[in-house]
Amino acid sequence: MANSANAGNPANPETYDVVIVGGGPAGSTLGALVARQGHRVLILEKEFFPRYQIGESLLPSTVHGVCRLTGVADDLAAAGFTRKRGGTFRWGATPEPWTFSFSVSEHMAGPTSYAYQVERSKFDEILLRHAGRCGAEVREGCAAADVIADEERVRGVRYTDADGAEREAYGTFVIDASGNKSRLFQRVGGQRTYSEFFRSLALFGYFEGGKRLPEPNSGNILSVAFDSGWFWYIPLSPTLTSVGAVVRREMAEKIQGDQEEALRALIAECPLISEYLADARRVTTGQYGQLRVRKDYSYHQTTFSRPGMLLVGDAACFVDPVFSSGVHLATYSGLLAARSINSVLAGLVDEAVALREFEARYRREYSVFYEFLLSFYEMHHSEQSYFWQAKKVTHHKRSEMEAFVDLVGGVSSSETALTDADAMAERLRADSAEFAGAVDQLAHSEDGSMLPLFKSSVVSQVTREGSQVQMRALLGADAEPETPLLPGGLVSSPDGMFWLPASSG
Repeated sequence: MANSANAGNPANPETYDVVIVGGGPAGSTLGALVARQGHRVLILEKEFFPRYQIGESLLPSTVHGVCRLTGVADDLAAAGFTRKRGGTFRWGATPEPWTFSFSVSEHMAGPTSYAYQVERSKFDEILLRHAGRCGAEVREGCAAADVIADEERVRGVRYTDADGAEREAYGTFVIDASGNKSRLFQRVGGQRTYSEFFRSLALFGYFEGGKRLPEPNSGNILSVAFDSGWFWYIPLSPTLTSVGAVVRREMAEKIQGDQEEALRALIAECPLISEYLADARRVTTGQYGQLRVRKDYSYHQTTFSRPGMLLVGDAACFVDPVFSSGVHLATYSGLLAARSINSVLAGLVDEAVALREFEARYRREYSVFYEFLLSFYEMHHSEQSYFWQAKKVTHHKRSEMEAFVDLVGGVSSSETALTDADAMAERLRADSAEFAGAVDQLAHSEDGSMLPLFKSSVVSQVTREGSQVQMRALLGADAEPETPLLPGGLVSSPDGMFWLPASSG
């Protein structure tokens, strides 16, 4: 490891293989996977862990896929987080809540057919400390100011340490894993493009004593649509619940002023959430004691990398949180970036080729969730609600749909790449109708079969990559050979740590 006493001294600078800005799930995942290959990794985190964060509901591919590859899965199992076996929704034309279970998927059946609801202060600290045990050097209280770059590539990072001293750290690669609030992402080039479909505000807090769904679904996230938007209801422990109301930005007046009264009024608009909170009290002390507002504005950067620099997690993109995709996209991007970096440092793949594979796969996964959410919102029927009418693909603004076509056109291996905006909207309407039909079958099925739901195109697409990561983590060399995402693209190595030419996979 580099000698930290020399930090910031130009005559004897700190030098690493990888400098990561941000110690959240994306940065910690990447740091662990690269450090485990024996590379020198520095993680700079501006806060001191544990610290509060939102985004508390996970997917199985994170728990049993990426976290198994990093080696932290057993630590998570020992932490006692609430098990989440699926999701329960009051959404769509069906008046009663409906539930999907992860176990319906053949890839997630058996002992891995669950995820966790997590207190992010605990979950993120587990991942960060694990990265340190894997060999990454972790420095908290260190705020990155800018990258160090020349005409050829990004070379390092300028930062202020916990004592207020200005320092520099150099690396073969610099990773921005600093989330959506810093401005470091701008140094990769391109611009941040916001979705007109998903520009919402969330008002949320925490409650003790809220009602639980009947077993075996008591750990499920409950998502409930109502006229002004939708609620999340996440059971973090037997008694603690995260509750948030999501409204469209044009309805911001609903959450302005007295936030306590605003949340009470939104809860009153939603009978099911009112029922579940009837005997609950809001937490008013500690890390969960304040009401918070977050802009859940979906966006993507038009480029995710440049020579020597990559964006991962929320620094690169964010999509509406209704399907709990935030931590999945963060840890998955950390895995993709780690494969690319490990491959370049090992001399297996040219940097330009490795970064192209990283960006294509990451952008593809983002677009799959984006398409799923468009279909998910489109299927909800509420003719009088401005919130839901504004979310309709039917009423899409051509410029917004064109921007999305441009997003997926260069990376998608499906017919999406060949369509225009109007054709895209028509296909999404068809997908939404298929999805709504599958939900209706589920709601009226006597045996509760969820096969129609998981066979619908949007659901099968959104679970595909996560299932593949999960199976590869469990089976390793015994997993089926991978197919390249794009013609001439790369495949992952049997251990999931590198990229290889398809002929070598």
